[in-house]
Amino acid sequence: MIKPEMHVELRESDVRHTARVVSSRRISPESVPEEVKELVLALHAPGIRFEAGQSIGVLAPGSPEFGNQHHLRLYTVADLPEIAGDGMTHLRICVKRCYRMDPYTGERHPGVASHYLCSRRVGDTLTVTGPYGLPFAVPEEPDANLILIGTGTGIAPFRAFVKHLHHNVPEWTGRIWLFYGAKNGLEMLYMNDEHDDFAQYYDPETFEAFKALSPRPHWSDPIAWDLAFAERGSALLRMLEQPKTYVYVAGLEAMRNELDHAFAGFFGSPEKWARRKAELVAGGRWVELLY
Repeated sequence: MIKPEMHVELRESDVRHTARVVSSRRISPESVPEEVKELVLALHAPGIRFEAGQSIGVLAPGSPEFGNQHHLRLYTVADLPEIAGDGMTHLRICVKRCYRMDPYTGERHPGVASHYLCSRRVGDTLTVTGPYGLPFAVPEEPDANLILIGTGTGIAPFRAFVKHLHHNVPEWTGRIWLFYGAKNGLEMLYMNDEHDDFAQYYDPETFEAFKALSPRPHWSDPIAWDLAFAERGSALLRMLEQPKTYVYVAGLEAMRNELDHAFAGFFGSPEKWARRKAELVAGGRWVELLY
């Protein structure tokens, strides 16, 4: 049984690969300031099997003057790994160009790994490590319910996971609900007018995707998980009470408190939700992959 709570750990592997950038495209609309890119990396990794939902480590150049030869960050494989005609393994990852604020000076500093990757061009090479982990397991019951909750690039492991079910688990008949949060509809990855690939290859009778958007997209309001859950009403409540329902969560660590608050309101009180969540966690049916 996998652990109910996981973090993307920054640990270096002895197994390193040289990867070449095959393609790099922006998947966030040009009309929003947030830049998210999808990179396809080709690497020669004989004897190593990459699974949907695993992560790879990217070694970006570090600061030698501070004793850091490289800067390691992990990224979840965002699609099913492919073997090209030349024997190279092709992996897709989603990268958001990030910044961090200095809490003392207020200065904005570019994220080392994210800027390094978003600036790579086709033909560039980089060093990757791994693979790491397999966060979300396919339930043993082929008719189980799956509730997937993600934000931002947290959609990456679910994109790979659901596609794996569709292509590689033909006996799967369970219901899949994906709740995807964003500040506004323009920030949706793979669920916008240009990249709505979730609608292209999943069974509409078993797969449904729901958008949870902020009520005031230009303010700092949290994502309206409560509204998205309330709209599903009694059907969602019935799913959460069934013994064959699994809830998988992926995204930033702040999601935990946001979801606890939303589900507490949905269940009527924080105490009622705490009991229900504890039961799900104890049964290995609530799993978080947090960054």
